[in-house]
Amino acid sequence: MKAVVFTRYGTADVLELRDVPRPTPIDDEVLIRVRAVAINDWDWQALQGIPFVNRLTFGLRKPKKQILGSDIAGVVEAVGKNAKRFRLGDEVFGDLSGRWGGFAEYVCAREDMLAPKPAGLTFEETAAIPQAAMLAVQALRDKGRIRQGQKLLVNGAGGGVGTFAIQIARPYWAETTGVDSTAKLAMLRSLGYDYVLDYAQEDFTRTGKQYDLILDVKTNRSIFAYLRALSPGGAYVTVGGSMGRLVQAMALGPLVSMVRKKRVRVVALKPNKDLGYITELVEAGQVRPAVDGRYTLGEAAAAMRYFGAGSHRGKVVLTVE
Repeated sequence: MKAVVFTRYGTADVLELRDVPRPTPIDDEVLIRVRAVAINDWDWQALQGIPFVNRLTFGLRKPKKQILGSDIAGVVEAVGKNAKRFRLGDEVFGDLSGRWGGFAEYVCAREDMLAPKPAGLTFEETAAIPQAAMLAVQALRDKGRIRQGQKLLVNGAGGGVGTFAIQIARPYWAETTGVDSTAKLAMLRSLGYDYVLDYAQEDFTRTGKQYDLILDVKTNRSIFAYLRALSPGGAYVTVGGSMGRLVQAMALGPLVSMVRKKRVRVVALKPNKDLGYITELVEAGQVRPAVDGRYTLGEAAAAMRYFGAGSHRGKVVLTVE
């Protein structure tokens, strides 16, 4: 089978399309014919071997896991003898974090990592869901405890998490503000953000306005800067970004919550936990994935460069023919 492989850490230039053996499912796994796979921040960082903690998973000096890609959508091609949930020909999707291998024509996965593909979506749209949508749900609902009529700000609103967050928040009638680059502001308005801010022109932590809930995809400021923009009793929730800033949020969060009465939370992703919930929203017409930059498997290096530039709107997805 064809797969995109990296045998050393580096830029997108180290990615190579190669012929590799097709995997065989063990007893509790299924073999999936991959039809689409999305690129995540974890792929981008793992490719470069940064931060160093990623090397504890992928390999210290060179990658032992050589095929990236976790968010996949495809068709069940074979089943292990103990796999009972899915049958040949079933269309499925899921986040294979920890296993990876999605940048390939075929990949194996445990059944509990998968869910039936939502009706009415393409494979490309479906592959855009797993990690970004789970982060948005777990940040807003589980950690942020979003409530009716709150003021919500999303920092880094134009990527995968932010484009799901606005749609998930809509039933709560929240007043929403999206922060991103100039080129993404029109898209944010089209998705329904009430207000949009260009981070290059305005620092939302210094405007004097406060928000009940801040969902941070970038985590590129001191926690004390975010607290300025947080209303009394409000919640700041981060899903990723600078490792140093994340450590600061985790270390100071309990103290801030006790002294300042403002909650600081870091989302530790629970992969695939809410795929059923998101599927319900999709099939009800309340959520639609935003996909930008469809590439083929053979164009993975170009797709990774585009992702790394940070100019994409929504999710970058590879189509696997």
